[in-house]
Amino acid sequence: MKNIVVLVSGGGTNLQALIDAEKSGIIKNGKITCVISSNPNAYALQRASDNNIDTQVIRRKDYDEFVAYDKALTELLKSKKADLVVLAGFMTILGHEVISAFENKIINIHPALIPSFCGEGFYGLHVHEAALKKGVKLSGATAHFVNEVCDGGPIIIQKAVEVKTDDTPETLQKRIMEQAEWKILPEAVSLFCQDKINVINNIAVISD
Repeated sequence: MKNIVVLVSGGGTNLQALIDAEKSGIIKNGKITCVISSNPNAYALQRASDNNIDTQVIRRKDYDEFVAYDKALTELLKSKKADLVVLAGFMTILGHEVISAFENKIINIHPALIPSFCGEGFYGLHVHEAALKKGVKLSGATAHFVNEVCDGGPIIIQKAVEVKTDDTPETLQKRIMEQAEWKILPEAVSLFCQDKINVINNIAVISD
């Protein structure tokens, strides 16, 4: 059974999807053992507490240097014996030490079909605003491993979602969360926990 540690900053809707997936048996061979927040007031912490999951808070502003924060987060994850780290709306940049210590063991969910609408500055509603401005007919979500290139890690799963002519960034965001993010993030986590993902030349290969 692998230990899953989830990093959060806000409301925790993706965290809730993971909790629900674990309870329903969608996530196999994995258990959410800790939720770490960059924000002490994040509602995600309440979701964790309601489900008897250990919580921790680590704030970037409590460290003078980014390197010190990076080291502290790495040590915290190691102390929690994290086999997998999941970014579920974590709004703080990860540093070299965390990423190298957990190479191909950090999964993020991005609200677009990478390589479209990704990279620096593409987060939250900005992603959906850009998609609508471009007039794309399909958007979606991507579950991927995290490396030191923003949204540049190996892609695990993608799911497309229809863009409607009357969409606003808010309606598109909601549809992508409900139809894609909340489905493929737990699926990617389960594949990892079952040792079904191999990364070869920066490409994630899924085995049966």
